[in-house]
Amino acid sequence: MSNWSTAVCATNGIKIHYTRTGGNKPPVILLHGLMTNGLCWTDLAHVLEKDYDVIMPDARGHGNSSVPDFGYSYEDLANDVASLINALKLPAPILLGHSMGGMTAAVAASRKPNLLRGLILADPAFISPKVQREVRDSDVADRHRRMLNMSLTEVLADAKNRHPDRSEENLLLFARARLQTSMAAFDVLTPPNPDYKMLVKAIDVPSLIVFGDRGVVSSVVAQELQHLNPNLQTEQIREAGHSLYLDQPERFAAVVNLFICSNCLNT
Repeated sequence: MSNWSTAVCATNGIKIHYTRTGGNKPPVILLHGLMTNGLCWTDLAHVLEKDYDVIMPDARGHGNSSVPDFGYSYEDLANDVASLINALKLPAPILLGHSMGGMTAAVAASRKPNLLRGLILADPAFISPKVQREVRDSDVADRHRRMLNMSLTEVLADAKNRHPDRSEENLLLFARARLQTSMAAFDVLTPPNPDYKMLVKAIDVPSLIVFGDRGVVSSVVAQELQHLNPNLQTEQIREAGHSLYLDQPERFAAVVNLFICSNCLNT
């Protein structure tokens, strides 16, 4: 990570902080989920940085990016990504998003068809209106509010109890990211989400949806989406939940690498 750089991009009235591996290489942008930040992609970035310029932004309300009073819809988040690409004058990048970042990536790809070279959706937040309401009405935000009153040591200890198989380095990254997530960021949970079926149908770049066998997206949903869009490939990773890039990091990185090489860089 010693050669990686950090910077801030002023756009849409806010400042987007990002980490970048750099180099004159094809760009890949990694979008994180709720309660994490760009550096939570560190392991994958280490795998990709030899061949790609990996850019890991903190979404508004997360990490070291601005915390505006409003503007946390998926449209707002997607506009931030588009503005970042334009501000950095990137050639059309590969865009990869997980969970909230996956929905953001899908919105960006459907609204800005010429912006991207390829799209990877890692168990995106493709949920029904009923589940959206259940998430909104759950105690997820209250639990986070309580956690914001904890020390880093306490948050790290809690993470170790819940994920004893994960490395201390990774747990520390995620604990810090959790404490850098504002309560305002939870506005993204307010229904309605964009209609993910309409989004996928409108995407016009090579695309891949990667999902586990116990995550948000099921094999039935993935198959349905593939029927809606011939540009969409699907890949299931066994023994993986919603955080599939943490549950099966080597398999996830291999799937991502193969898709980028075979579908995006040789076109």
